[in-house]
Amino acid sequence: QVQLVESGGGSVQAGGSLRLSCTASESTYKISGGSMGWFRRVLGQGREGVAAIDTSGQTPYAGSVKGRFTISQDNAKNTLYLQMNSLKPEDTGMYYCAASLGRYFFPYSQGLRESLYDYWGQGTQVTVSS
Repeated sequence: QVQLVESGGGSVQAGGSLRLSCTASESTYKISGGSMGWFRRVLGQGREGVAAIDTSGQTPYAGSVKGRFTISQDNAKNTLYLQMNSLKPEDTGMYYCAASLGRYFFPYSQGLRESLYDYWGQGTQVTVSS
């Protein structure tokens, strides 16, 4: 069973920054061999794709976060990151890390679709106050 553990959530004022981390259990999943993504669930809404990265380096972003959020990974640490800058109250929600056994997104937007992913973390809460 692949285990994904998120951390880095918290409370911040609008305009602030947070960096989320997601570490995968290396014995079961190497992030260098698959695609990964960040999703969020905002209160009263379904889960939406925020950012993703595949093994070719494609990084689709949701339009609402483009230019503010950056996804990256450290293969040596088997860890995925989401740097979130210029945070807004509407970014408040539970953020989830997800891992896919697939290596590439095709089409590009596939990376932001829940159906692509095989494993999910438990989530970390992000709260942005105005």
